[in-house]
Amino acid sequence: MFHHDAKLIQNMQPLLQRVLVVDPQPTSARFVAGLMRDVCRPETWIAESNAQAMELAAEHDPQIVFAELSDQKVDGVALTRALRRSDLSCRKAPVILVTSQATAGAILAARDAGVHEFLRKPFTVKDLMRRLEAVTLRGRDWVEAVDYVGPDRRRFNSAEFKGPLKRQVDVHGPTDGARIGQCLKILRSALGAIDRDPAQALRAMLAQTTELQLISGGGADSRLTMVVGDFHRYLFEASSLSQRLDRSEAERKAAPLLAYLPSPDQRAA
Repeated sequence: MFHHDAKLIQNMQPLLQRVLVVDPQPTSARFVAGLMRDVCRPETWIAESNAQAMELAAEHDPQIVFAELSDQKVDGVALTRALRRSDLSCRKAPVILVTSQATAGAILAARDAGVHEFLRKPFTVKDLMRRLEAVTLRGRDWVEAVDYVGPDRRRFNSAEFKGPLKRQVDVHGPTDGARIGQCLKILRSALGAIDRDPAQALRAMLAQTTELQLISGGGADSRLTMVVGDFHRYLFEASSLSQRLDRSEAERKAAPLLAYLPSPDQRAA
């Protein structure tokens, strides 16, 4: 069945060895699991509810998750959001939502929950292969913020997109200055969320300071490197000791770093 895609499957296979299918309908779940076995013969687990899915995810560390969008026992959007905000090692695993009722609202909710791809029923093997290729071989930047955790939403359901890339960063990539600005904006937002979502706020700030260290490591701004390092150490210590951040203290510690955010006048210029 897949002899024309042998090379593609060979490239994808290492990233598809452990598959979790979340669907309370046995026939539908077995259909997806069977197709995946035909494609790359992975280990496969089936969950009938969100709770069971999280348990299996913790135990088996799946590399990809298929989930029904909405059923009596399964809510694929809520499952994705919980997975993304968990401490599981598979929290960044690609999630493909499967449904026969792909309304505009459902698609937007899935995208904003951190889903990678959307697969409409009934679907063909070709449809499945395109989604698998998109999530394994066309990596997307990971966004670790507070209100959103997941892959870059501009590439949602990228297997469907055939139009031109219109943004400059799509062609040339963002400059270091743009990357630094984006990290600092997320960091500032995370500081404001410490009281309402302390765990994700800390995770988001750690992700941004890690990225900033990579950006500034080879640069000429030694002060930026120093202040990033100081704030990252403060966050890392809190994380390693499982301490809840004090917002006032965190804002004070972050102030030298946030000073690198351009002023409104600079942005307008």
